[in-house]
Amino acid sequence: MFALLVHEPPVVVLCGSTRFMAEMIEANAQETAAGRIVLAPGCDLKTPHSLWNDPAAVEALKPKLDALHRAKIRAADEVLVVGDYIGTSTRAEIEYARQLGKNVRYTHPEVEETAE
Repeated sequence: MFALLVHEPPVVVLCGSTRFMAEMIEANAQETAAGRIVLAPGCDLKTPHSLWNDPAAVEALKPKLDALHRAKIRAADEVLVVGDYIGTSTRAEIEYARQLGKNVRYTHPEVEETAE
């Protein structure tokens, strides 16, 4: 029996503040059109939703979402940082990705130096 070699598309995970959700949607479209599988934040805690409509719900959900996003970083081949601002959480995600040897790209390359 012959084994078929299948080329799997690269996987990219989007990182950045959820204040940039519109830019993440655009980055998702661009990366998908370029032939990449895209992993992205699935919850925007800044937008009202019944799953996190009270502070206790947010407090319980935030660590779970952070752990899930780190799993997405581990599963990805590379990271795309979206937006022109890098906050504490995104900075920690970039550092985590670099520790894992992941390539990190930026939609706004000028913020790369602030990620150091």
